[in-house]
Amino acid sequence: MRKKLIYLDCASTTPLDPSVRKAMLPFLGREFGNPSSVYSLGQTARAAVEKAREQVAGFLSCSANEVVFTSGATEANNLAIQGCVKPGFTHSSVPHVITSAIEHESVLAPIQELEKRGEIKATYISVGKKGILDPVDVEKAVKENTVLVSIQYANSEIGTIQPIAEIGNRLKSKVKSQKSKVIFHTDAVQAANYIDCNVGKLGVDLLTLSSHKVYGPKGAGVLYVRSGVLLQPLLRGGGQERGMRPGTENAACIVGMGEAIGEIRNPKSEIRNIMIRQLRDKLIKDVLKRVSGAKLTGSLEHRLANNAHFLFEGIEGKDIVFLLDEKGIAVSTGSACSELTQEVSHVLLAMGYTKKEAAGALRITLGKHAKKEDIEKTVKALEKAVEQLAPKK
Repeated sequence: MRKKLIYLDCASTTPLDPSVRKAMLPFLGREFGNPSSVYSLGQTARAAVEKAREQVAGFLSCSANEVVFTSGATEANNLAIQGCVKPGFTHSSVPHVITSAIEHESVLAPIQELEKRGEIKATYISVGKKGILDPVDVEKAVKENTVLVSIQYANSEIGTIQPIAEIGNRLKSKVKSQKSKVIFHTDAVQAANYIDCNVGKLGVDLLTLSSHKVYGPKGAGVLYVRSGVLLQPLLRGGGQERGMRPGTENAACIVGMGEAIGEIRNPKSEIRNIMIRQLRDKLIKDVLKRVSGAKLTGSLEHRLANNAHFLFEGIEGKDIVFLLDEKGIAVSTGSACSELTQEVSHVLLAMGYTKKEAAGALRITLGKHAKKEDIEKTVKALEKAVEQLAPKK
């Protein structure tokens, strides 16, 4: 039997909320209809999908017809990027794309692949040791052939928050002055639980969300597409999701995502996030005080309320993860996607850390179920793990 788990890897995935599970259950059983069917069983599923669309639209402060459901954030990011530059659109020259050097793999990989094929040219905005880019650098990078800017709202590893609204304002002014059209996309997957995602205030044309990062099920995501923005679909088939994401809708997961997003708008969420921040601050303070060689990465001020990311000198982060797992504590070295490849974090390398330094990374991300005693046990276990792994003098 598995021992009681202290789960502190919510940037990777979150547990399914009981209210979300309850909302999904009918669509995993008796309400199994295809949302595109015209008879009553199908129309019940259709109504549930559209309710979820309204829930997401309310969260983003946009129109329901601007919400496109996908299989997850990776698909949504690929649709945003490839949909802007895919053959089929007329470009006077090779399209230019701007992104940052610390984006999630689902943004960097399609951009790098398109660049390798010669279908686009790309500019990667650098960041300093705090992990935050300068909006002026984004503005300066815009060219006459720039078609897309994609900047992550909050980083999935170090939790730093980018000045998306300021970038949006600068892009709007720049585009107006040079009379060109630049689409602005942000991956808001990590941000959704903790910071305002009002698309009007942010000034974005495209925005990505993921269900399983907000206590919803895996298998659902969203791409907000501002009215008037044209994208080439990745897939061809039926006319679902305004033709941008053909295929039978995953009604159960979409319903779950809608319910999970709706929970974020609950006034209790703000109080909960304050408590999470307080626990996170305690964690950081105690680790830096008690654990030898611990170093906090990124900005503390401009950081997600649940994120703590450390480097440990002379110790591999993955070894700490294994030792903590033996104690029933789940943490990570960074993005789950990066952990699969066993590669050193490109985010930390872009921030100026060496490969040796980056190998000592440990990410701890709290969720709404975290308790004070969990933090205390984690710090104690981390202290012992580092002592055990520290190079012998």
